Amino acid sequence: MRATILIYAIAAAFSTSAFAGGDPVAGAEKAKTVCAACHGADGNSPISPEFPKLGGQRDDYLFHSLKAYKSGARKNPIMAGQAQSLTTKEMEDLAAYYAGQHSTLHIIPLHRLAHDER
Repeated sequence: MRATILIYAIAAAFSTSAFAGGDPVAGAEKAKTVCAACHGADGNSPISPEFPKLGGQRDDYLFHSLKAYKSGARKNPIMAGQAQSLTTKEMEDLAAYYAGQHSTLHIIPLHRLAHDER
C-alpha cells in the first residue's frame, strides 16, 4: 500500500514538470505575433468578451487547450487555425508566458451566488 502511494506521489511530482520546459520570453515574442490581436498583449485585455482572458491561467491548462485545438478535439474555427501552425515547443512557451502573467480574472465565491429564500 505504501509503495503504491509513493509511486503516485512520484508520478504527480514529475507530471507537472512537463510544462516547466516552456520559455516565457520566447512565449512573449510568439504571443505578440499570434495571440495579442485577440487576447491582448498580456492576455488580460481581449478585444471582445467572446475571447477569454489567458493571463494567469495554469500552464498545463493552456498547453492542453492548444494541443486540443490543434488536434481538433476542441472545436473553435479561429483557434484551430491559429494552433495548427504551432509546434509543441511554441505551445509550451506560450503556456509558460501566459501562466506567468498577473490574472485580472475575478472569482465570485459560491456563497455570494446563493440566494437566501426565506
